[in-house]
Amino acid sequence: MKKNVIKSILGFSAVLLFAGTVLSGCGKKDSKELSEKEITVGVTAGPHQQIMEEVAKQAKKDGLKIKIKSFTDYNTPNSALSSGDLDANSYQTIPFLKDQIKNKGYKFDQAFKTVAYPMGVYSKKIKSLKDLKDGDSIAVPNDASNETRGLQLFEKAGIIKLKKGVGQTATKKDVVSNPKHLKIVELEASQLPKQLGEVTAAAINTNFAMGAGLSINENAIFHEPLKNNPYPNVFVVQSGHKNDAVIKKIDKYYHSKQTAAFIKKEFKGSVVLSSSK
Repeated sequence: MKKNVIKSILGFSAVLLFAGTVLSGCGKKDSKELSEKEITVGVTAGPHQQIMEEVAKQAKKDGLKIKIKSFTDYNTPNSALSSGDLDANSYQTIPFLKDQIKNKGYKFDQAFKTVAYPMGVYSKKIKSLKDLKDGDSIAVPNDASNETRGLQLFEKAGIIKLKKGVGQTATKKDVVSNPKHLKIVELEASQLPKQLGEVTAAAINTNFAMGAGLSINENAIFHEPLKNNPYPNVFVVQSGHKNDAVIKKIDKYYHSKQTAAFIKKEFKGSVVLSSSK
């Protein structure tokens, strides 16, 4: 009886020792720096992808392969980064990142700032927001940070007024003044260009607007400031990797003179390179 008990204890101890070794190994793997030879970066289709392709060309000359995965929505790139399918992503603003971390529990770090995409208001039915009629409809993105941004844009145009102190979490419920009784429609950001004909006007993120052939300089009837825009996008990694050598290299390529020239020529002011920090 005693022999069996001793054998059981020894056997259980061996299992614990093995499990501890495995877990210890996993911990080391998680803390290991990202490879300086190959990295997978998620982006949204459009300017983010085009800029990252330019960055990848520069990196390739130094022996770094940047594999680019393109997405058509704002949520999948973060879930893919969290699951380990991506090493980093480049597509979101700081308020959006903070909201995702808060609501989904992601363990992410902002590595560096990339570019700013001024949001614009577009319409197929009117040429000025002054032409809005009683009962017309306006659309905004339905994710927390971009809905706030869209509503603030309409507020700045004098169309609506938001509750004081609402900060970066405004929804249409926070509209306290709507003189023209406008219907405020909340839609997934990537779908706004496709639904533009169904509403009177819509606040659309520049990357999705450009993907639909819309230019903030030529087509927007109202827009955020093109210079010193308050909503820079950021390059994001899992926590513990923002200071990895490969991330520092990508930061260098992203803010090189070559990349700055590419952005200026390709996007003609619709996309603005932000300072790294």
